[in-house]
Formats: sequence, C-alpha cells, structure tokens
Amino acid sequence: MATPIEQLGRDALAAKGFFGAYKWLILRRIVQAAIIALFIIGPVGGVWVLKGNLAGSWLFETVPMVEPFVFLQMLAAGMFGFLTTTLLGVAVVVAFYALIGGRAYCAWVCPVNVITDAAAWVRRRLGIAQSAKISPQTRFWMLGAALVLAALSGQLAYELVNPVSIVHRGLIYGMGAAGWLVVAGIFLFDVVVTKHGWCSHVCPMGAMYSLIGAPALVKVRTPNREQCDDCMECFEVCPEPKILPPALRQGMRQGLPAVVSSSLCTRCGRCVDICSKDVFAFGFLTTGKAKPGEAGENAPGKKDGELKKAS
Repeated sequence: MATPIEQLGRDALAAKGFFGAYKWLILRRIVQAAIIALFIIGPVGGVWVLKGNLAGSWLFETVPMVEPFVFLQMLAAGMFGFLTTTLLGVAVVVAFYALIGGRAYCAWVCPVNVITDAAAWVRRRLGIAQSAKISPQTRFWMLGAALVLAALSGQLAYELVNPVSIVHRGLIYGMGAAGWLVVAGIFLFDVVVTKHGWCSHVCPMGAMYSLIGAPALVKVRTPNREQCDDCMECFEVCPEPKILPPALRQGMRQGLPAVVSSSLCTRCGRCVDICSKDVFAFGFLTTGKAKPGEAGENAPGKKDGELKKAS
C-alpha cells in the first residue's frame, strides 16, 4: 500500500536525518545553480569558465561542448558548414553521457527540471491524482518532429520555442514575458494535465539523452531490495516510476539484475534519498547495458553486472 502523501519522506528523515534524506536533491540543486553561475561570471566578472550557452559553449575557452540535439537539428537543416570544433564539441558531450552520465542531463543540468520538480511537489500537496493519458513515447515523436521541422525550414526551428534554451537564457539575461510564459506553461501542464508531463512524456531532449545514455556506466542499483517494504514512496517521487519494478521485488522474483537498467533513468537520486531502508544506491555497472527506452531488458537468470558502490 502506498504511503499517504502527508507522511511521504518521514521515515527517511527519521532514519537518515535531513541531509541523508535530501542529499542527492541538494547536490543536484547546487550543480544546477553552479552551472548557471559559471555562465554568468564570464560577462559579469571576466572569468570565463563556461562561455556561451547550453546549446554550445567553451570550457575554460579551450574545450568545446555542443548539445547533441542541436547538432542533429543542424544536420537535418542541411547546415554542413560547421567547424571541426563543432564535431569535437558534440563528441565530448556524447562521450560523457554515453559512458558515464546517461540521462543525467535532465536532472543535473537542465534548468526546466527545477520547474517540473516544483510542479510535482505542488501536485502532491493539492492531492491531484488524475492525469491525462499521454504516451511516454510522445517525446520520441517530438524528437522526430523537431528534426523534420529543421529539414523543412532549413533552420533550427525548434530552438525558437525550446523551453530549455528559453529558460537558460532567461536566467542569465532576464526572463522577460516570453520566459515567464514558458515557465508558467510547463508548471501548469505538469500540475493540471499530467504528472511529470513535460520531462517524462513530451521533451525531445529527454528522448535524445535516453538514446545517447543507454550504455552509461553510472546506474541506480538496488543492493538491498530484499528489504523493500512496498511503501511505494520511490514510485511517488521518481519521474519515471515505470522503470523501477524490474529492479525491485518483481525483478528479484524473475531473476533480473538488482539495477535500474532502463536508459530512461535520469539519475536524479530521489529514490536513493527517500528510501529509509537504503534499498537504492548509485553504482558503476560494468556489464549488462540497457536498451533505449526499455526497463529491465536482461533476461531472467542473467547474472548481475559487476557493481561498485558510489554512495
């Protein structure tokens, strides 16, 4: 039976203390704020740690970084006159998320994540349980549509309305009416229409990073899943709750590995924080890669991948 909303997280607080119950959430907010700050201190203080924006930037004016979704739109639009640094920049980003980060961009970098997390909190406080039926596969259709739009228009058309780009620019240069309209729209969409609506159902960038990050080594594992008491608190706070069952008791009965193997996992760490039984932990997986968009793809009876504890 699910834990009542008013008691959500109380057991974790009692068992682990405030920092233990919010450790990964706090670290995520620090990282997100730090990324914005590093973009700001360049034009303000002349210290260029990150120069540019989330679509394309330079680290210490030396290492180029190009957002993969933007690069795909460039290719679709027929913009082939890019420099070698563009290829190097997209390779750097793809390599990081493919080898290590997985879909962590969505939880640790994207500024829209703060809006959707706030909407999820408000939704719980208001007791809104109903949601419109929107397929999680919609994000992949959105990804394809953005590329088709770029091909037809010959420009990065989606970037004109991309909430991630708009919110990021707004945080650095001032939101303006358009920025606040985007913030309000996504917030209300997640509160009123669908739980975790934007990030888990619609955003094409989330779809992109789930494809890139499928083989990533950093995973959420469940070393103590036999201690799970079915409180369902992890399901309540996870932005992709459908990926959890194969790593918990259901997966244990079926002989599945004790790891959240789906590439849809954002590595947000909320399941790690909120579990008073320490069922979850971050770890490095060295075998048994995930397939894009699937949860628990390993066949019953396959041995767990070799894991090293990271929390």
